[in-house]
Amino acid sequence: MQKTILWELFITFFKIGAFTFGGGYAMLPLIQKEVVDQKNWLSEEDFSNVLAVTQSAPGALAVNASVFIGYNLAGFPGAMVSVLGTTLPSFLVILIIAAFFTQFSSLPVVQSMFNGIRPAVVALIAYAVVKLGKNILVNRFAYIIAAAVLLLNLLLGLSPIQNIMMAALAGVAYHLYHQ
Repeated sequence: MQKTILWELFITFFKIGAFTFGGGYAMLPLIQKEVVDQKNWLSEEDFSNVLAVTQSAPGALAVNASVFIGYNLAGFPGAMVSVLGTTLPSFLVILIIAAFFTQFSSLPVVQSMFNGIRPAVVALIAYAVVKLGKNILVNRFAYIIAAAVLLLNLLLGLSPIQNIMMAALAGVAYHLYHQ
């Protein structure tokens, strides 16, 4: 049983790592589809909580999420195989690209590929925001926090740590006020 779940974690996160371009935020829809919709390892609410925790921790979002999910399902070995599955495809691709990039980066077809990939990554991130927003923006307080963080980022360029800390403090204050 333990070997089965470890193999399933590795394959699931390897697939996520291999077929997602654009970093952690672009991976969110695929992670959610796999662990919530297909595998039923987490509920929608649990997935939202995992994202809140993993975004609050240092490191790459997808790696943090894979550690959290793998650990919850199979302990330390689950965390290890999940991280390996998430990072191995990127490592291999970057290794191959690094060997040949300088030779091919100026080719028009390569430039055209990057011009096509960039907007697709933006769309994947926007999709993740919309899908997550449906589960997280459930009351007026959540909308106020989201709008405040967006405005503070646009106007002041606050760091993610400052935003998370202020949102956490606002959440505590809201909870204390509404008890």
